[in-house]
Amino acid sequence: MCAQPGRAFLNTPGRRLRRNARYRASFQVLVTLLAAGRYQTLEAHCKDVSKAGLGLMIAAEIASGEVVSLNFTLPGLSEPWEVRGVLRHRRGYHYGFEFLSLCPDRNTILKQFIQGLERADFDQESAVPGTAERRPHGR
Repeated sequence: MCAQPGRAFLNTPGRRLRRNARYRASFQVLVTLLAAGRYQTLEAHCKDVSKAGLGLMIAAEIASGEVVSLNFTLPGLSEPWEVRGVLRHRRGYHYGFEFLSLCPDRNTILKQFIQGLERADFDQESAVPGTAERRPHGR
């Protein structure tokens, strides 16, 4: 299914509408934070990306509101990024970081990167009417 930036998804019971669409991604991220008076670097895996931040899997405990440094290279690009982020959400080992600031050039690159990615913030069956892939029963 092609990504459809700018198209809202239906709000199903128990789901909140998001300000920014999330897209599936898979790349390594180094998360650096100040813990107990010293810098600690954690290995993380990006599961989703939006124009506002990253969803990461991290096998560690990080406090909500923690400001970190996110170091990564977007797939297909060669330039490494170092971006400041703040932890806004956590569910288990899935952490949601919001970018604190991106320069206009990085915003443009990020928008181009996510343009071809699959949406991650809704299920296929609850997608915008007429866009969900229908599968025969039993498959």
